[in-house]
Amino acid sequence: MDQFVARANIDHYLNLLHTTDASAEEGSAINKLLIEELNKLGRNTAQLEFTETRAASCRRRFDQMCQWRDGFAQGSGEREKADRTVAKLETTLQLVEGFCHQMRRQLNGSSF
Repeated sequence: MDQFVARANIDHYLNLLHTTDASAEEGSAINKLLIEELNKLGRNTAQLEFTETRAASCRRRFDQMCQWRDGFAQGSGEREKADRTVAKLETTLQLVEGFCHQMRRQLNGSSF
C-alpha cells in the first residue's frame, strides 16, 4: 500500500513540475518531495521499471520543450522564459535518471 501511495505521489509531483510555471523555490520544494517519494519505493525490478518509465516520460517532455524553446529567437523574452522552463525540466530529468541509475546499481549489487 505504501508503494502505491508513493507511486501516486511521484506521478502527482512530476505532473506539477511538467504542467505548472512554478518558481525556482516552488520547483525546488516539489523536487524535494519527489525525492522523498522516490526513496520510499522498494528496491526491486518492478519499482525500477516504474521509475524507468517515468524517466523516459521526463526525457520525452524535456526533448519536446527543447524543440519548443528552439523556435524562439535568441535574446527574446519568450526564449528566456523557455530557457528557464527547460532548465527546470532538466533538473527533474537528472534527478529521476540519477535515481534509476542508483536503483540499478543497488539491484545489480544485491544479485551477487
